[in-house]
Amino acid sequence: MSSRRQRLRDRQRHIVRRGLVYSLVLACVILGFGGVGFWMLDPRIKTLSDGLWLSFTTAATVGYGDVVPSTFGSRLFAFVVVLLGLAVLSLVTASLAAIFVEREVDEEERQIERDLLRQMSGIKRDIASLRAEVLAIQTHTSTEELLRAEAGAAAIRASGEMPPPTH
Repeated sequence: MSSRRQRLRDRQRHIVRRGLVYSLVLACVILGFGGVGFWMLDPRIKTLSDGLWLSFTTAATVGYGDVVPSTFGSRLFAFVVVLLGLAVLSLVTASLAAIFVEREVDEEERQIERDLLRQMSGIKRDIASLRAEVLAIQTHTSTEELLRAEAGAAAIRASGEMPPPTH
């Protein structure tokens, strides 16, 4: 693989992995703010951990029902958390899928490279074999032509029309 192409692949890998990290951080921030928001907005949410739990179950649209928003403000906040949660969890899922697809593509490219190198090696052997055959044919043809020419010259000399060679 060319160095330019390798640099592009490395940059793409870095971007994909960085995207996963960013989306995970964003998910944690949204869940954290959601937990604090539920804890502050809803009087039934007594602890931050209950707020975080409600934020997670709301963002993931699980809705176990053990902790639920009880005021209008907390329900409206839950609506926002659901929308943000769906968006961010979709980003996390897409980032993970991109990493798996990238690995598959890399393996496929390596396999294609190996196949091409094998084929090129076979082609090089074929070319070397063809060169040897062409050389043998040229040598054989030249020898035959030389023998015929010498036989023709000997016949002409024998007839007296041509002087003998001066070696």
